[in-house]
Amino acid sequence: MNTSNTAVVIGAGPAGLTAALELLRQTDLDVVVLEATDAIGGISQTVVHNGNRIDIGGHRFFSKSDRVMDWWLDVLPPESGGAAEIAYQGKTREVELDGHELAEEEGAMMLRPRLSRIIHGGHFFDYPISLSPDTIRKLGIGRTARIGASYLRQRTRRKRPIETLEDFFIDRFGRELYATFFRDYTEKVWGVPCKEIPAEWGAQRVKGLSVTSAILHFLRNIVGRDKTARQKGTETSLIERFLYPRRGPGEMWEAVAEKIRQRGGTIRMHTRADGLAVEAGRITRVHAEGPDGHLTFEDPALVVSTMPLRSLVASIDGAVPANVREVAEGLVYRDFLIVGLLLDKLAGAKPHDPNWLQDNWIYVQEPGVRVGRLQVFNNWSPYMVTDPGLAWVGAEYFVNEGDDLWTMDDNALRQFAARELQDIGLADARDVRDSVVVRMPKAYPAYFGTYDRMDELRSWLDGVENLAPVGRNGMHRYNNQDHSMLTAMTVVDQWVSGERDPGAVWAVNAEEDYHEEK
Repeated sequence: MNTSNTAVVIGAGPAGLTAALELLRQTDLDVVVLEATDAIGGISQTVVHNGNRIDIGGHRFFSKSDRVMDWWLDVLPPESGGAAEIAYQGKTREVELDGHELAEEEGAMMLRPRLSRIIHGGHFFDYPISLSPDTIRKLGIGRTARIGASYLRQRTRRKRPIETLEDFFIDRFGRELYATFFRDYTEKVWGVPCKEIPAEWGAQRVKGLSVTSAILHFLRNIVGRDKTARQKGTETSLIERFLYPRRGPGEMWEAVAEKIRQRGGTIRMHTRADGLAVEAGRITRVHAEGPDGHLTFEDPALVVSTMPLRSLVASIDGAVPANVREVAEGLVYRDFLIVGLLLDKLAGAKPHDPNWLQDNWIYVQEPGVRVGRLQVFNNWSPYMVTDPGLAWVGAEYFVNEGDDLWTMDDNALRQFAARELQDIGLADARDVRDSVVVRMPKAYPAYFGTYDRMDELRSWLDGVENLAPVGRNGMHRYNNQDHSMLTAMTVVDQWVSGERDPGAVWAVNAEEDYHEEK
């Protein structure tokens, strides 16, 4: 059938759903979303197991973009006690909820406190490391002195050129601090040494964070803290409050999906786009397979793709240059799995006990264990756990699809994760009540492989006039969900204006204003 007035959106994650809703709001295009899985939200979905909810990777609803913040609050209003305090264009304000409370079963945004810490050497350290007597006591005078001397030495003898991620970290923090708090965790995430990762990853993810910024943040806290949700002048790693849907990030994206349907858009689940015909610099056909068999869209007006670039190029039926296919095939991804563990207690305390851990995330720097990070879901939202008297924890592992952890039997993996929590002193494996394993392929686009030749692939994609790659995997860029949304919004804005500019889409999260630094 001819679908020349149709926009085909591939993928129902944050970027795809944002593009679909904005197209329905601003254009007269017929919008169809194709989602290969059974889940709305991509990596921002909420997984439910026996009533307990898992946030895959953890999603703070914070952005330096007012447009994104307002967009979120339009979909899910703030939880009501009469009003909720946020900030707007740098000023604090209260958002009224028409004088009525939201029922508990309704979707809503909560204002949540943030605490992330590092566990290293059997001690908890602030994340990021703060200059405090407690930090010095735990590190010891000798190591603290070595860290300070290493940092000062690096500032006076700066290494050039900065080619690898190891170069970047050492240049920014000094060798001793890098070896203590950056190297092991980063290599655990990516599975390769920091000296094999290009410096661009660090430049994107920690662009505004440094020893100097940590000192200034410490001094500002002596005067007073910004308690609003936006905190636009604060690095993401230093934010102390954020918005969060009651029942996890999936609540946001399920609400967006419902708005898409209400406006006449179509979302086809279990439907995989597996063939795109390209002729004369234009997509002329999109083929998909779903529960009802073959589905074909002829001459689509616009194709918004969030599918991994490697898969996108592989699915194209047409004259794709050999070098472009080579770059796409060489792109590397890091996969992710999380083991949810329901425990009687955590670190000797039950929720609401005085010694209960308040952390959202705990970064694990301990040697001898493979868990990279822990989430305490009770602290993200009390709605994430059915029994508030139990601890609901996610043990996160960064893996490669097909490796020993990825292929490990679920029961064995649950036991493995429980033992690791016991080994680092955070739980007793005998206290596990229930557990579940969730695997997420292609969670992290990697900045190695053929990434250094991305300009060849990007140049060719930019020449396909009705194709718009957006989002994390759609652009092979380590975007947060607000960055992914901004790429989609930019594409729709350009469609409405009639002025296509792929460079402006690629510039999202490549410029200082868009960054949420880690």
